[in-house]
Amino acid sequence: MGKHLQLTDRLDRYLLDFAFRDDDLLRALRDETAMMPNAQMQIAPEQGQFMALLARIAGVRKALEIGTFTGYSSLSVARALPADGRLVCCDISKEFTDVARRYWDKAGVTAKIDLKLGSARETLAALEKTEAGSFDMAFIDADKLNYPHYYESALALLRPGGVLLIDNVLWGGDVADPAATDAETVTLRELNARVKADERVDFCLLPVADGLTLIRKR
Repeated sequence: MGKHLQLTDRLDRYLLDFAFRDDDLLRALRDETAMMPNAQMQIAPEQGQFMALLARIAGVRKALEIGTFTGYSSLSVARALPADGRLVCCDISKEFTDVARRYWDKAGVTAKIDLKLGSARETLAALEKTEAGSFDMAFIDADKLNYPHYYESALALLRPGGVLLIDNVLWGGDVADPAATDAETVTLRELNARVKADERVDFCLLPVADGLTLIRKR
């Protein structure tokens, strides 16, 4: 039987030292976002590096992001795309994505990114009419109650063999607590069960940051 490590404070500090390779631009974005009241919405730095590495390994040329916030995940992925790559970003906040735009400009990746402001459900519905089955990679990290809809849309937009990542699937541990019955927790709990039973995909739930499910569309 494999070991399950207990993540102590000391081990957590070690992981932060060795889990990702930092740079000034990513650090500056983290620092700026940390001053915002919604700072907890930013993905963990090791998660950004994992996503970038995955994009390179999979040879991703066309990616989708549902939930952009201040741009850490989009910056990480866009830098991993080839020069002619495309990343479609869906978000509802001009305030937050204006921060993202500044860092995309600094990184020289703005030309790769197509930011669509407004309802993600409407954006995805429009994309499904014209670009179904054409994306190599998708990432879901937006309002949790719409996760089931985003999941279906992402699968429709991905090509066979395409990769989907879903963030916050452990939800601070609440998904494992029967006493937690708020709508967001219940939605995530049901989605986890749905993914497990979905024969259209292969998957692995990873204990990265707040839980990250890695999915391959069959």
